[in-house]
Amino acid sequence: MKKLSIVAIILASLAIVGEIFIYASPKEDSDEVQTRAIMHDYRVYAPVIPDTMTFCGERVPLETYYVRESLDNELIVNMYRQSSTVLYFKRATRYFPTIESILKKNNIPEDMKYLCVIESGLTNATSSANAQGFWQFISSSGKTYGLAIDDDVDMRNDLEASTEAACKYLRSLYNRFHSWTAAAAAYNCGENGLARRMASQNTNNYYDLRLNTETGRYVYRILAMKQIMQHPQQYGYFIRHCDTYPIIPTRTVTLSGQNVDLYQFAQKNNTSYKMLRTLNPWLQTDKLKNKANKSYQVKLPTDKGLLHKHLTSGKKDTRLITHI
Repeated sequence: MKKLSIVAIILASLAIVGEIFIYASPKEDSDEVQTRAIMHDYRVYAPVIPDTMTFCGERVPLETYYVRESLDNELIVNMYRQSSTVLYFKRATRYFPTIESILKKNNIPEDMKYLCVIESGLTNATSSANAQGFWQFISSSGKTYGLAIDDDVDMRNDLEASTEAACKYLRSLYNRFHSWTAAAAAYNCGENGLARRMASQNTNNYYDLRLNTETGRYVYRILAMKQIMQHPQQYGYFIRHCDTYPIIPTRTVTLSGQNVDLYQFAQKNNTSYKMLRTLNPWLQTDKLKNKANKSYQVKLPTDKGLLHKHLTSGKKDTRLITHI
């Protein structure tokens, strides 16, 4: 009995101590526990603002407080919009080589490739104003700069053709404003709109203009994307080469004739209709009426075995992308 009493006393004491501990400790869902967890496990950092920066070789006046703070705002937005920014890195390895070569051929500064990033995210997007493609041309502007747009085809959605058109447009804007920064702003708001604001405010300097919110942020968005994509680790992005999308190896086939059934065309060329439309997003329908009897060059995948080998060859490249 004495032993039982001692055991009972010990158990009772432990129960009392445990109850005291439970009541003394914060509950798992309490504000105190949550605050401790946030302080221990969660970190948010302000992005580093560069001391100096250029766009298309033109100096960005970061010594002006509202210029510096406007860039800071866009760096924060894009640094912490991780899902979109990661996708930009992934797509850039596939599409930047084509864009860069066309920009170079047309003597357009390479920095303009970042304009393409903020316009469409490097996709054939369609805006609420029905602008389309990587460079977001509206139909009238696309036709003005040489893009075929009809019921059969829409070359706004062809990367090579639309980049050539964008080069012509950017060159014309530069010739008018004598500044690539102003040309980029005009690409967004229209050249006449920008010219009116310059005249009314008596300045031709983008950074000194008071503009609508979208155009006022536009160049800073380009600058922020350039800074992040050229210094990814500095902004928390650790993207490996094997994480990105490789260039798709293709062959070119002539598509001609009238009322061509594209399902049959794909089958005859040993590919799927989906692959045909994916590699040629400028095709608008499943039957090419082609009333003018034009010839088109379409991209088709190379031999499936070679295609698979190409797409898997970079899987072990775990080096980090240091700039793009």
